[in-house]
Amino acid sequence: MGTPTTGSRWARIGLVAIALGFLGLFLVLPLVVVFGEGLRMGLRAYWAAVSEPNARAALWLTLLAAGVAVPLNITFGLAAAWALTRFRFVGRNLLLTLIDLPFAISPVVAGLIFVLVFGRQGWFGPWLGAHGIRVLFAVPGILIATLFVTFPYIARELIALMQEQGTDEEQAALLLGAGSWQTFWRVTLPNVKWALLYGVILCNARAMGEFGAVSVVSGHIQGLTNTLPLQVEILYNEYNFQAAFAVASLLALLALVTLGLKSLVEWRTHHR
Repeated sequence: MGTPTTGSRWARIGLVAIALGFLGLFLVLPLVVVFGEGLRMGLRAYWAAVSEPNARAALWLTLLAAGVAVPLNITFGLAAAWALTRFRFVGRNLLLTLIDLPFAISPVVAGLIFVLVFGRQGWFGPWLGAHGIRVLFAVPGILIATLFVTFPYIARELIALMQEQGTDEEQAALLLGAGSWQTFWRVTLPNVKWALLYGVILCNARAMGEFGAVSVVSGHIQGLTNTLPLQVEILYNEYNFQAAFAVASLLALLALVTLGLKSLVEWRTHHR
């Protein structure tokens, strides 16, 4: 009996060491480099880099994209999960497939699709131009691209949980005289609130860090259509490395806050 226990202990130690090594190499070390390079020239230079107008505009646009994408994805995710787990209808499997589409398509390809749809020579481009509506190389295009790449996250979290939970509690509420909305607010939503919050955190992280699709539709107009990832790329390509790392540290801070919230939700879910 001693040998398996010893072997199990060494196997556990080895697996933990491998996991910690990967975390240190691919997570901790890059974060140290980002903050170290951003602060290399002192706090004054760091503050100048993150507070200059283009950086502030990029931060605002990043928060705006996340602020628009998350509430809309909450609405879509709840509606899609409710429909797919509580009803059987023609096209159900097609809807499930479409929800997973952003996972299968490269973000750059998604951006090119929006160029085809909303570009000057695209499907709706002439009509939009005639009415003075600008989608590409403007904020609306960035919001649409962000929505596309983020909408599976909340829906997928809710669909998996609601399928596992079944409909027993909701059927009991309906038999007791509760209406559909009462059942949703008092039974369904409380049962999925932690999965919903987890999906919101993942969606928010994806929205803030999106690069490929946003890069295609933004036009890289400094101060107008650059999000934080795009601003970092521009500064780095201009060999302004300290400013690039300083702006990247803002994105890293947002990611760390998101990671902290994710860990809190996981801890709370585990203890429930």
